[in-house]
Amino acid sequence: MTEGNFVDYVKINIFSGNGGKGSAHFRREKFITKGGPDGGDGGRGGNVVFVTDKSLWTLHHFRFQKHFKCGHGGDGSGSRSSGADGADSIIRVPIGTVIRDTETNKILYETIEDGDHKIILDGGMGGLGNWNFRSSTNQAPRYSQPGIKGKVSQLTLELKLLADVGLVGFPNVGKSTLLKTITSAKPKIGNYEFTTLKPNLGIVQYRDYRSFVMADIPGIIEGASEGRGLGHHFLRHIERNSVLLFLLSAESEDLVNQYKILLNELKKYNPELLDKQRIIAISKSDLIDDKVRLKIKKDISKKIKNIPFEFISSVSNIGLVEIKDLLWKVLNE
Repeated sequence: MTEGNFVDYVKINIFSGNGGKGSAHFRREKFITKGGPDGGDGGRGGNVVFVTDKSLWTLHHFRFQKHFKCGHGGDGSGSRSSGADGADSIIRVPIGTVIRDTETNKILYETIEDGDHKIILDGGMGGLGNWNFRSSTNQAPRYSQPGIKGKVSQLTLELKLLADVGLVGFPNVGKSTLLKTITSAKPKIGNYEFTTLKPNLGIVQYRDYRSFVMADIPGIIEGASEGRGLGHHFLRHIERNSVLLFLLSAESEDLVNQYKILLNELKKYNPELLDKQRIIAISKSDLIDDKVRLKIKKDISKKIKNIPFEFISSVSNIGLVEIKDLLWKVLNE
Protein backbone atom coordinates (compact mmCIF):
# COMPACT_ATOMS: atom_id res chain seq x y z
CA MET A 1 0.00 0.00 0.00
CA THR A 2 1.36 3.40 -0.96
CA GLU A 3 1.71 6.19 1.56
CA GLY A 4 -0.99 8.24 -0.17
CA ASN A 5 -3.52 5.44 0.31
CA PHE A 6 -3.01 5.21 4.06
CA VAL A 7 -5.83 7.19 5.67
CA ASP A 8 -6.13 7.01 9.46
CA TYR A 9 -8.43 9.96 10.24
CA VAL A 10 -11.72 10.92 8.62
CA LYS A 11 -15.06 12.58 9.39
CA ILE A 12 -18.32 11.18 8.05
CA ASN A 13 -22.02 12.07 8.25
CA ILE A 14 -24.61 9.42 9.05
CA PHE A 15 -28.42 9.51 8.72
CA SER A 16 -30.70 6.85 10.18
CA GLY A 17 -34.07 6.17 8.54
CA ASN A 18 -37.48 7.60 9.45
CA GLY A 19 -40.10 5.30 10.91
CA GLY A 20 -43.13 4.63 8.71
CA LYS A 21 -46.62 5.96 9.50
CA GLY A 22 -49.23 3.79 11.19
CA SER A 23 -52.43 3.21 9.23
CA ALA A 24 -55.90 4.43 10.26
CA HIS A 25 -57.69 1.81 8.15
CA PHE A 26 -61.00 0.05 8.72
CA ARG A 27 -61.97 -3.39 7.54
CA ARG A 28 -64.16 -3.15 4.45
CA GLU A 29 -65.25 -6.23 2.52
CA LYS A 30 -68.22 -7.21 0.31
CA PHE A 31 -70.50 -8.26 3.14
CA ILE A 32 -68.74 -6.30 5.89
CA THR A 33 -69.49 -2.63 5.43
CA LYS A 34 -68.57 -1.47 8.90
CA GLY A 35 -65.68 -3.61 10.06
CA GLY A 36 -63.47 -2.60 12.94
CA PRO A 37 -60.11 -0.88 12.80
CA ASP A 38 -57.34 -2.94 11.19
CA GLY A 39 -54.63 -0.38 10.45
CA GLY A 40 -51.12 -1.85 10.64
CA ASP A 41 -47.98 -0.35 12.17
CA GLY A 42 -45.31 1.55 10.30
CA GLY A 43 -41.93 -0.09 9.72
CA ARG A 44 -38.76 0.78 11.61
CA GLY A 45 -36.27 3.15 9.98
CA GLY A 46 -32.89 1.75 9.01
CA ASN A 47 -30.02 1.65 11.55
CA VAL A 48 -26.44 2.75 10.97
CA VAL A 49 -24.37 -0.35 11.71
CA PHE A 50 -20.57 -0.55 11.94
CA VAL A 51 -18.97 -3.89 11.09
CA THR A 52 -15.36 -4.76 11.92
CA ASP A 53 -13.56 -6.21 8.90
CA LYS A 54 -10.05 -7.66 9.24
CA SER A 55 -9.50 -7.44 5.47
CA LEU A 56 -9.33 -3.63 5.74
CA TRP A 57 -6.08 -1.94 6.77
CA THR A 58 -6.96 1.72 6.38
CA LEU A 59 -9.84 4.22 6.22
CA HIS A 60 -8.97 4.97 2.60
CA HIS A 61 -12.43 3.98 1.28
CA PHE A 62 -13.99 6.92 3.16
CA ARG A 63 -12.20 9.36 0.86
CA PHE A 64 -14.87 8.68 -1.74
CA GLN A 65 -17.96 8.39 0.45
CA LYS A 66 -18.58 10.53 3.51
CA HIS A 67 -22.41 10.45 3.70
CA PHE A 68 -24.29 7.29 4.71
CA LYS A 69 -28.10 7.26 4.59
CA CYS A 70 -30.45 4.50 5.68
CA GLY A 71 -33.78 3.51 4.17
CA HIS A 72 -37.07 4.77 5.63
CA GLY A 73 -39.64 2.44 7.13
CA GLY A 74 -42.72 1.65 5.05
CA ASP A 75 -46.18 2.85 6.06
CA GLY A 76 -48.67 0.47 7.65
CA SER A 77 -51.75 -0.66 5.69
CA GLY A 78 -55.02 -2.49 6.13
CA SER A 79 -55.51 -6.03 7.40
CA ARG A 80 -53.08 -5.14 10.19
CA SER A 81 -50.20 -5.25 7.70
CA SER A 82 -47.04 -3.63 9.02
CA GLY A 83 -44.77 -1.57 6.81
CA ALA A 84 -41.38 -2.95 5.81
CA ASP A 85 -38.35 -1.98 7.89
CA GLY A 86 -35.95 0.47 6.26
CA ALA A 87 -32.65 -0.83 4.91
CA ASP A 88 -29.72 -0.55 7.33
CA SER A 89 -26.56 1.28 6.31
CA ILE A 90 -23.62 -1.12 6.84
CA ILE A 91 -20.28 0.64 7.31
CA ARG A 92 -17.16 -1.54 7.33
CA VAL A 93 -14.07 -0.42 9.23
CA PRO A 94 -10.71 -2.04 10.06
CA ILE A 95 -9.78 -3.51 13.42
CA GLY A 96 -8.42 -0.75 15.66
CA THR A 97 -10.88 1.98 14.60
CA VAL A 98 -12.08 4.41 17.26
CA ILE A 99 -15.50 5.95 16.54
CA ARG A 100 -16.18 9.32 18.19
CA ASP A 101 -19.05 11.77 18.20
CA THR A 102 -17.48 14.79 16.50
CA GLU A 103 -19.49 17.33 18.51
CA THR A 104 -18.83 15.92 22.00
CA ASN A 105 -15.61 13.99 21.20
CA LYS A 106 -17.09 11.10 23.18
CA ILE A 107 -15.91 7.61 22.19
CA LEU A 108 -18.92 5.63 20.99
CA TYR A 109 -17.17 2.40 20.06
CA GLU A 110 -13.76 0.81 19.47
CA THR A 111 -13.42 -2.07 17.04
CA ILE A 112 -11.44 -5.00 18.45
CA GLU A 113 -12.71 -8.32 17.05
CA ASP A 114 -13.28 -9.20 13.41
CA GLY A 115 -16.97 -9.52 12.52
CA ASP A 116 -18.28 -7.40 15.40
CA HIS A 117 -21.52 -5.51 14.68
CA LYS A 118 -22.45 -2.31 16.49
CA ILE A 119 -25.51 -0.10 15.95
CA ILE A 120 -24.24 3.48 16.27
CA LEU A 121 -27.43 5.30 15.25
CA ASP A 122 -30.92 3.83 15.68
CA GLY A 123 -33.59 4.28 13.06
CA GLY A 124 -36.89 5.90 14.02
CA MET A 125 -39.65 3.67 15.40
CA GLY A 126 -42.67 3.09 13.20
CA GLY A 127 -46.00 4.60 14.25
CA LEU A 128 -48.79 2.42 15.63
CA GLY A 129 -51.85 1.73 13.49
CA ASN A 130 -55.38 2.44 14.72
CA TRP A 131 -55.88 -1.25 15.54
CA ASN A 132 -53.74 -0.67 18.65
CA PHE A 133 -56.02 2.07 19.98
CA ARG A 134 -59.36 0.23 19.99
CA SER A 135 -61.09 -0.14 23.35
CA SER A 136 -64.52 -0.83 24.83
CA THR A 137 -65.23 2.88 24.89
CA ASN A 138 -63.62 3.71 21.56
CA GLN A 139 -64.32 0.90 19.13
CA ALA A 140 -63.57 2.89 15.97
CA PRO A 141 -60.45 5.02 16.53
CA ARG A 142 -59.79 7.12 13.47
CA TYR A 143 -56.23 8.08 14.31
CA SER A 144 -52.80 6.46 14.16
CA GLN A 145 -49.27 7.47 15.03
CA PRO A 146 -46.79 9.08 12.66
CA GLY A 147 -43.39 7.47 12.51
CA ILE A 148 -40.49 8.87 14.53
CA LYS A 149 -37.92 10.71 12.46
CA GLY A 150 -34.43 9.33 12.07
CA LYS A 151 -31.31 10.90 13.57
CA VAL A 152 -28.38 12.74 12.07
CA SER A 153 -24.83 12.69 13.42
CA GLN A 154 -21.27 13.47 12.41
CA LEU A 155 -18.63 10.96 13.42
CA THR A 156 -14.86 11.10 13.60
CA LEU A 157 -13.09 7.85 12.77
CA GLU A 158 -9.52 7.33 13.98
CA LEU A 159 -7.45 4.28 13.16
CA LYS A 160 -4.95 3.05 15.75
CA LEU A 161 -2.55 0.52 14.29
CA LEU A 162 -2.53 -2.92 15.87
CA ALA A 163 1.11 -4.00 15.90
CA ASP A 164 3.29 -6.01 18.26
CA VAL A 165 6.20 -3.58 18.10
CA GLY A 166 6.09 0.18 17.58
CA LEU A 167 9.22 2.04 16.45
CA VAL A 168 9.69 5.26 18.43
CA GLY A 169 12.34 7.86 17.67
CA PHE A 170 13.22 11.29 16.37
CA PRO A 171 13.00 11.96 12.63
CA ASN A 172 15.79 10.52 10.50
CA VAL A 173 17.21 8.01 13.02
CA GLY A 174 16.71 5.02 10.71
CA LYS A 175 13.25 3.67 11.61
CA SER A 176 12.11 3.23 8.01
CA THR A 177 15.44 1.68 7.02
CA LEU A 178 15.18 -0.84 9.87
CA LEU A 179 11.60 -1.72 8.92
CA LYS A 180 12.59 -2.21 5.27
CA THR A 181 15.61 -4.35 6.19
CA ILE A 182 13.91 -6.82 8.54
CA THR A 183 10.46 -6.94 6.92
CA SER A 184 8.98 -6.96 3.42
CA ALA A 185 7.57 -3.45 3.88
CA LYS A 186 8.64 -0.72 1.45
CA PRO A 187 8.49 2.58 3.34
CA LYS A 188 9.70 5.84 1.84
CA ILE A 189 13.32 6.50 2.85
CA GLY A 190 15.29 9.73 2.60
CA ASN A 191 18.04 11.61 4.39
CA TYR A 192 15.80 14.37 5.75
CA GLU A 193 13.32 14.84 8.57
CA PHE A 194 9.75 13.56 8.29
CA THR A 195 10.43 11.25 5.36
CA THR A 196 7.68 9.09 6.85
CA LEU A 197 4.40 10.96 6.96
CA LYS A 198 2.16 7.94 7.51
CA PRO A 199 2.69 4.81 9.63
CA ASN A 200 3.97 1.70 7.87
CA LEU A 201 3.40 -1.91 8.88
CA GLY A 202 5.73 -4.82 8.24
CA ILE A 203 5.84 -8.51 9.23
CA VAL A 204 9.11 -9.62 10.81
CA GLN A 205 9.86 -13.24 9.92
CA TYR A 206 11.35 -15.07 12.90
CA ARG A 207 12.64 -18.60 13.41
CA ASP A 208 10.50 -21.71 12.84
CA TYR A 209 7.98 -19.82 10.68
CA ARG A 210 7.01 -17.53 13.55
CA SER A 211 6.51 -13.83 13.00
CA PHE A 212 5.42 -10.56 14.59
CA VAL A 213 4.19 -7.22 13.29
CA MET A 214 6.26 -4.03 13.49
CA ALA A 215 4.99 -0.48 12.88
CA ASP A 216 7.15 2.45 11.78
CA ILE A 217 5.64 5.53 13.42
CA PRO A 218 6.48 8.99 12.00
CA GLY A 219 9.27 10.69 13.96
CA ILE A 220 8.60 12.37 17.30
CA ILE A 221 9.81 15.88 18.02
CA GLU A 222 9.85 17.79 21.29
CA GLY A 223 6.37 19.23 21.83
CA ALA A 224 4.64 16.50 19.81
CA SER A 225 2.17 15.82 22.63
CA GLU A 226 0.92 19.41 22.23
CA GLY A 227 0.49 18.91 18.50
CA ARG A 228 3.84 20.16 17.16
CA GLY A 229 5.15 18.44 14.07
CA LEU A 230 2.83 15.56 13.26
CA GLY A 231 1.57 15.60 16.86
CA HIS A 232 -1.45 13.49 17.69
CA HIS A 233 -1.69 12.22 14.12
CA PHE A 234 0.86 9.53 14.97
CA LEU A 235 1.02 9.30 18.77
CA ARG A 236 -2.31 7.47 18.90
CA HIS A 237 -0.79 4.59 16.88
CA ILE A 238 1.62 3.84 19.72
CA GLU A 239 -1.24 3.16 22.14
CA ARG A 240 -1.94 -0.34 20.80
CA ASN A 241 1.62 -1.61 20.45
CA SER A 242 2.71 -4.32 22.88
CA VAL A 243 6.37 -3.28 22.90
CA LEU A 244 7.96 0.09 22.18
CA LEU A 245 11.34 -0.07 20.42
CA PHE A 246 13.15 3.23 20.97
CA LEU A 247 15.55 3.93 18.12
CA LEU A 248 18.38 6.27 19.13
CA SER A 249 21.05 7.38 16.68
CA ALA A 250 24.67 6.61 17.60
CA GLU A 251 25.53 9.95 15.95
CA SER A 252 23.65 11.86 18.68
CA GLU A 253 25.72 14.01 21.02
CA ASP A 254 23.48 13.15 23.99
CA LEU A 255 21.77 9.85 23.39
CA VAL A 256 20.35 9.54 26.92
CA ASN A 257 18.73 12.97 26.68
CA GLN A 258 17.11 11.93 23.39
CA TYR A 259 15.54 8.97 25.14
CA LYS A 260 14.25 11.12 28.00
CA ILE A 261 12.66 13.63 25.61
CA LEU A 262 10.88 10.82 23.77
CA LEU A 263 9.70 9.31 27.05
CA ASN A 264 8.44 12.68 28.27
CA GLU A 265 6.39 13.25 25.11
CA LEU A 266 4.75 9.84 25.51
CA LYS A 267 4.04 10.56 29.17
CA LYS A 268 2.40 13.91 28.43
CA TYR A 269 0.27 12.37 25.69
CA ASN A 270 -0.82 9.32 27.71
CA PRO A 271 0.91 8.26 30.97
CA GLU A 272 -0.25 4.68 30.45
CA LEU A 273 2.23 4.36 27.58
CA LEU A 274 5.03 4.20 30.15
CA ASP A 275 3.60 0.88 31.39
CA LYS A 276 4.51 -0.80 28.09
CA GLN A 277 7.63 -2.90 27.66
CA ARG A 278 10.54 -0.85 26.29
CA ILE A 279 13.68 -1.78 24.36
CA ILE A 280 16.42 0.52 23.08
CA ALA A 281 18.22 0.05 19.77
CA ILE A 282 21.23 2.26 19.00
CA SER A 283 21.07 2.71 15.24
CA LYS A 284 23.87 3.60 12.80
CA SER A 285 26.36 1.86 15.09
CA ASP A 286 28.58 1.06 12.09
CA LEU A 287 29.59 4.76 12.13
CA ILE A 288 31.19 4.68 15.60
CA ASP A 289 34.37 3.07 16.93
CA ASP A 290 34.77 0.81 19.97
CA LYS A 291 35.64 3.74 22.26
CA VAL A 292 32.40 5.58 21.53
CA ARG A 293 30.44 2.34 21.75
CA LEU A 294 31.83 1.67 25.23
CA LYS A 295 30.96 5.20 26.37
CA ILE A 296 27.37 4.83 25.11
CA LYS A 297 27.09 1.48 26.85
CA LYS A 298 28.21 2.98 30.18
CA ASP A 299 25.87 5.97 29.85
CA ILE A 300 22.82 3.83 29.15
CA SER A 301 23.62 1.31 31.90
CA LYS A 302 24.10 4.13 34.42
CA LYS A 303 21.32 6.55 33.48
CA ILE A 304 18.62 4.30 32.02
CA LYS A 305 17.81 1.50 34.43
CA ASN A 306 16.39 -1.92 33.57
CA ILE A 307 15.86 -1.25 29.85
CA PRO A 308 17.56 -3.81 27.54
CA PHE A 309 19.46 -2.39 24.55
CA GLU A 310 21.32 -3.48 21.42
CA PHE A 311 23.66 -1.81 18.92
CA ILE A 312 22.36 -2.20 15.38
CA SER A 313 23.04 -1.09 11.83
CA SER A 314 20.42 -1.69 9.15
CA VAL A 315 22.97 -0.93 6.42
CA SER A 316 25.69 -3.29 7.69
CA ASN A 317 23.27 -5.84 9.24
CA ILE A 318 24.90 -5.42 12.62
CA GLY A 319 22.84 -6.65 15.58
CA LEU A 320 19.66 -7.37 13.59
CA VAL A 321 19.48 -11.02 14.65
CA GLU A 322 20.09 -10.00 18.26
CA ILE A 323 17.38 -7.30 18.23
CA LYS A 324 14.85 -9.76 16.77
CA ASP A 325 15.75 -12.30 19.47
CA LEU A 326 15.30 -9.65 22.15
CA LEU A 327 11.97 -8.46 20.75
CA TRP A 328 10.64 -12.02 20.51
CA LYS A 329 11.72 -12.75 24.10
CA VAL A 330 10.01 -9.62 25.47
CA LEU A 331 6.85 -10.19 23.40
CA ASN A 332 6.49 -13.69 24.84
CA GLU A 333 7.31 -12.97 28.47
